[in-house]
Amino acid sequence: MEAVTLLSKCTIFPSQKSSLSDLKLSVSDLPMLSTHYIQKGGLFARPPFSITDLLSLLKRSLSRTLTQFPPLAGRLVTDSDGYVYISCNDAGADFIHAAATHIFVRDVIGSIDVPDHVKEFFTFDRTVSYQGHFNPLLAVQVTELADGVFIGCSVNHAVIDGTSLWNFFNTFADVTRGVKGITRQPDFSRDSVLISPAVLKIPAGGPKVTFSLDAPLRERIFSFSRESILRLKDKTNNNHKWNLDGEIDIVELMGKQSNDPFKMSDGKVTTLTWLRNAVRKTETEGITENQTAEISSFQSLCAFLWRAVTRARKFHASKMTTFRMAVNCRHRLQPKLHPLYFGNAIQSIPTYVSAGDVLSHDLRWCAEQLNENVKVHDNDMVRKYVEDWESDPRCFPLGNFDGAMLTMGSSPRFPMYDNDFGWGRPIAVRSGRANKFDGKISAFPGRKGGGSVDLEVVLAPETMAGLESDPEFMQFVTGY
Repeated sequence: MEAVTLLSKCTIFPSQKSSLSDLKLSVSDLPMLSTHYIQKGGLFARPPFSITDLLSLLKRSLSRTLTQFPPLAGRLVTDSDGYVYISCNDAGADFIHAAATHIFVRDVIGSIDVPDHVKEFFTFDRTVSYQGHFNPLLAVQVTELADGVFIGCSVNHAVIDGTSLWNFFNTFADVTRGVKGITRQPDFSRDSVLISPAVLKIPAGGPKVTFSLDAPLRERIFSFSRESILRLKDKTNNNHKWNLDGEIDIVELMGKQSNDPFKMSDGKVTTLTWLRNAVRKTETEGITENQTAEISSFQSLCAFLWRAVTRARKFHASKMTTFRMAVNCRHRLQPKLHPLYFGNAIQSIPTYVSAGDVLSHDLRWCAEQLNENVKVHDNDMVRKYVEDWESDPRCFPLGNFDGAMLTMGSSPRFPMYDNDFGWGRPIAVRSGRANKFDGKISAFPGRKGGGSVDLEVVLAPETMAGLESDPEFMQFVTGY
């Protein structure tokens, strides 16, 4: 039985006709034709006005926002040479009103696993992006809940990546809230090395996703507070002077006293004086180390998850594992792309390490493997990836093909909680069923900000159970 009832559907057109010419899909866009539409949305408190007024407001503001983002009101077209373009033809976006008034906010965020009904808060369920030739590139679904509302966006992944998606979502919220003037204008230029003469040959009937749609999965949000993230970063960067609560480890310092006494000018050692000076010295050293740390908080978290999932999967030591990270190429290319370049400007960086090495080495070693691969992904490497694709144009192989892969997407840097439509920030951010498989991880900023992170983790049920029963992992998870 469906949890959500569809009440109405209409097409929203841009408030002004587009003058933007067709936009050719890039080397970063084309591989996404075989992936699902991206599905991301926000859970909000019920606004202080009627649902009728809310729908009217959102329709008007979406129309004005589409004028700033003409490609999202367009369609995909393929020319006689096989090149794929976005035709900015003002064909419009879908707007859906749905209801699930028996579902409360607590039902969405209160359970251990993400409940299945969240998947119904989005349209274009499991729609492959190639279908943008025949369907809108964007759909917004507004779902009434008992005490809240969910605003979900489904956007063609061959047209947009996370950076572009959240710029659109933020702009949509700003326009709805009545902000005058768009300060984060997207850049639609198509003059970089990503625009290629190579042609992607599409199989008859269009491409299909490269992962199973029927495999049993569990999906759960693991929250990491700012304090937990700092503890992990200290652990990764070998700041052993700090205890598990992110505070100076007095026990360790006291233990050092016998080997490293602090002598006063009169030759006497007092515990209190030694401790005060040792704490001062440790605080100073800690600040210096944090400032010069090579391993970032996020890479520390990724390595931590990699080790925990590898433990839970119970591999033989010789089994090769893969950790894939999506990186933004906008600032890596020379000349740089505009920070708000519209489209996909991402590449997927794999790191390969045997299960034995992942588990026998410490957290820092694992994080260094990720760090090194990200660090060397510079202008030359981005261009090499482009050349490799041009020599063999293909759709992106998304999935977990050997049971030993983790794929990290999204980013805790995306401004997901900046979406205030006029009655407050989101209570939570959630995603739909799109592009989910065993080992798919999405990183969201925590609602409290300050460096907190939520990981949306999708795993085989037995692996998830192993992760949940792992005290080394769970001690860093907020609320446990």
